[in-house]
Amino acid sequence: MDARFARLIPLLCVAALTAGCSAGTPAARPAAATARAVAQRAATDLESAYRATIKDVLPSVVQIDAGSSVGSGIVYDDKGHIVTNAHVVGAERTFKVTVATGEQVLGARLVSSYPEQDLAVIRLDDPPAGLRPATFGDSSEVAVGQIVLAMGSPLGLSSSVTQGIVSATGRTVSEGARDGGTGATIGNMVQTSAAINPGNSGGALVNLDSEVIGIPTLAAADPNLGGTAPGIGFAIPASMVKTVADQIVNTGKVTDSGRAALNVSGRTVLTDDYRPAGVAVVDAPAGGAAAKAGIRPGDIITGVDDTQITTITSLLEALASKKPGDQVSVTYERDGRSSTATVTLGEI
Repeated sequence: MDARFARLIPLLCVAALTAGCSAGTPAARPAAATARAVAQRAATDLESAYRATIKDVLPSVVQIDAGSSVGSGIVYDDKGHIVTNAHVVGAERTFKVTVATGEQVLGARLVSSYPEQDLAVIRLDDPPAGLRPATFGDSSEVAVGQIVLAMGSPLGLSSSVTQGIVSATGRTVSEGARDGGTGATIGNMVQTSAAINPGNSGGALVNLDSEVIGIPTLAAADPNLGGTAPGIGFAIPASMVKTVADQIVNTGKVTDSGRAALNVSGRTVLTDDYRPAGVAVVDAPAGGAAAKAGIRPGDIITGVDDTQITTITSLLEALASKKPGDQVSVTYERDGRSSTATVTLGEI
């Protein structure tokens, strides 16, 4: 054998070992075993966290039978108040409720519905002993990548749990009234990859601290497939749920929506080739935000700040992330001329 090759053999062996080829050597086996043990403990710890969260929260999630539809709800307090989606209760006023811990069906009645935010509160006629209210978390602490569980009754399968992550926050989503939604445009929603199916609406989106961070409300539609888009669901944030539910529980109705408005009624206008081109103001009541800024019936709103407005929906979406009292620049057309007004937003 050539002496040069003889000298290279030990060097190649050393290179192979340092490149990760040493797993089969006796010295490397304990390290590999330790890594496997650490991974197994991590998996066991995560599974334990899942089980603990489900054990903590699932007893607070109920199934709601609204006659023609079935949805979910969350026990809000020990007096029997349950918060859910407005589209779950629909036009019904009485309901049959099944708690996760038993098959006994309980009667409930509507307290109030707030379709503008797709939220509603119902109350059990005879709250059972041991009713467990859910704990609601802080929406400001919800972070992308956070592990979450969705609990509810998808397709009528009560006490079902799916898992995923928070995919995004601060989404503005418009519901379709045609498919049973309220037609509401809702801001600051939590996007999740946890499966959201019919019947999950009104249930709980939960973090691993056993806190409800949102109410699953709808899944994204895929126009190409003609159905929902897998892995893209949306939940109303806990802060808005508490704001609305507290008012309904305490006063029987929503008195302070916290949602911004121009205080106008309008309609989408079309160009000669039938393309949406803005929102024509039909009514701008005196004392409302728009009227105070000089906007009047007949004006066509075409922009809010840097957002182009072409339809009623785009106008609602532009306002969804705003708060009453915020100032926005509204672009509008009057008699073929474009003007801009600074509007201090009112409230829905």
